Amino acid sequence: MTKPDLKDLPVSGFDALIGLEFEEVSQDGVTASFEVRPELQQPYGILHGGVLCSVVETVGSMSGAAWYGGAVVGTSNHTNFLRATREGRLTAKSTPIHRGKTQQLWDIDITDSQGRLVAKGQLRLANLTSPDGIGRS
Repeated sequence: MTKPDLKDLPVSGFDALIGLEFEEVSQDGVTASFEVRPELQQPYGILHGGVLCSVVETVGSMSGAAWYGGAVVGTSNHTNFLRATREGRLTAKSTPIHRGKTQQLWDIDITDSQGRLVAKGQLRLANLTSPDGIGRS
């Protein structure tokens, strides 16, 4: 199986909506960043936790796909919110915990521009032989 060059994939869908930009994509991890904007805040003026969960899901999935060389899907996303954020650029970086034949587990840290941990997530992935049947029944 040929490993895809995910770094060259266009950012689309929800990832484009939140402004996620990929800085590094390799088989050993992904680094991506985005700017906190008012459209991404919840009513108290801080970044919505769902954005952080989505970034964990995307960065972990891209990491797993780059390593596996094929389709993966998230089966569990556990994201802890550690620091409220109102503005600035946040960076997400993934690290592999386990990479096996049928599943993977990735750690994803999201930090602010001062290097402070804003959120920490773990994403479990299932390695797929084919994505064709997903969501069709």
